[in-house]
Amino acid sequence: MLEMISGGFRKAQDLLQGKVVLQEKHIDEAIKEIRISLLEADVEFHVVKQFIERVREKAGGEIVQTRVSHGGRKLKATPGQHFVKICYDELVNLMGPVDTSLVLDARAVSAIMMVGLQGSGKTTTTAKLARHLQKSGKKPMMVAADVYRPAAIDQLKVLGRRLDIPVFFAPGKTPPQICKDSLEAAQFKGCDVVLFDTAGRTILDDVLMNELDEIKGITRPENILLVLDAMIGQESVNVAREFDRRLDLSGFVLTKLDGDARGGAALSIKEMVKKPIKFLGMGESLDRLEEFRPDGLASRILGHGDIVGLVKDFEEVVDEKKAEEDAEKLLRGDFTYNDFLKQLKLMKKMGSLTDLLGKLPLGQLGIPQGFQVDDRELVRVEAVINSMTTYEREHPDCLDESRVARITRGCGQPRNKVTDLMGRFNTMRGVMRNLGSGKKKALGRLGLNPGLAGMLDEQMPKGPKKSLVDLKKKKNTRKAVKKAKRRNR
Repeated sequence: MLEMISGGFRKAQDLLQGKVVLQEKHIDEAIKEIRISLLEADVEFHVVKQFIERVREKAGGEIVQTRVSHGGRKLKATPGQHFVKICYDELVNLMGPVDTSLVLDARAVSAIMMVGLQGSGKTTTTAKLARHLQKSGKKPMMVAADVYRPAAIDQLKVLGRRLDIPVFFAPGKTPPQICKDSLEAAQFKGCDVVLFDTAGRTILDDVLMNELDEIKGITRPENILLVLDAMIGQESVNVAREFDRRLDLSGFVLTKLDGDARGGAALSIKEMVKKPIKFLGMGESLDRLEEFRPDGLASRILGHGDIVGLVKDFEEVVDEKKAEEDAEKLLRGDFTYNDFLKQLKLMKKMGSLTDLLGKLPLGQLGIPQGFQVDDRELVRVEAVINSMTTYEREHPDCLDESRVARITRGCGQPRNKVTDLMGRFNTMRGVMRNLGSGKKKALGRLGLNPGLAGMLDEQMPKGPKKSLVDLKKKKNTRKAVKKAKRRNR
């Protein structure tokens, strides 16, 4: 989603690579690339101008401390790295500060009013937010207040059944009356939060806004959230301004950030409207609603990934005690095809491979920027493993030529796909065994996820780029050399 924005920052970093002293012309060249990428990504012009001015002022007016202490060690920071740090801080300031809170418990039944244009994903986002509140211990109820869009009420009812969350609807009544009656119904059902799924329009008009004004006046919601489609670019700022002028918004929910969105809305809205981004809608799964973290998004824009966000995703679907047990098993090298299959199913729960890849530090892993992954590869790997017998899955070393031939026929995949999977599996198992020194437990949920590493390794482009397995071996070798040098001192 942020490929266009990230491209300019990558070019700026490349221009400053190896520079011992940053001259004004170097800063100008780097800033030019950043400016172009921000404008092409539909970031509002005045936002771009102010951001560039702040970066230029800090980059040209500070003395770089090239040697710093960290944990008793002396580290070197290059001028280029210092420039990246300035960009990171300004991106975080541009989108922050963090405020993902919702005003709840102000009365017996708290109200959240969901507003937005038609097609922004408002109904799905209402269900996602209800699920988010449900997981935090609340008892939400959704209100079908969109009586104009065909099947809008039916859609919300289907989502409510999937989540086991009640849905209030009242055929024949007006939206303001439906929302008012829902507050009484929520008390009767024992619910403490109601979410109004209001009607949208293809464009802003007075009829829509007057109806929303009436709902606000009758129900007095503590939170009014505008659901914005990130793909509409700079127009999102105009939409946000008008909704805020009429309704006094509490914040925003950005949707479709995992698609082909240019991402400019995320950088423009907070600065122009002065209201916080509360959540990001990622994917179709009803669990894919993320609390907005400016530092995570800024890190992704600069190509450093968002490991904190990725770990949070893992924590959503992983039992911590089970994860520690699995990590110890992996470090002993007792990794089977059943374990591998469990890892793949875990990844599917977390969302698409593309979204997972976006949160990894691609440059540090040797993965080229813009690298695309095919989610269908998960299905192919599952087919191969499901074609094995129970004994074969638990005893990977028993696979001989005749067994491989039978598995190939059973999964419907070419023989080389089966042997490639076996090769990656055995190599990864060896790497896990080598890491079993007892110092890698922190990687139990993420770094030691052979499913993730193996899937990316399969789809890495052939050529000069090293595989993830080779890169891990090389990294471990470098660490061993450094330790030997320190001992010799």
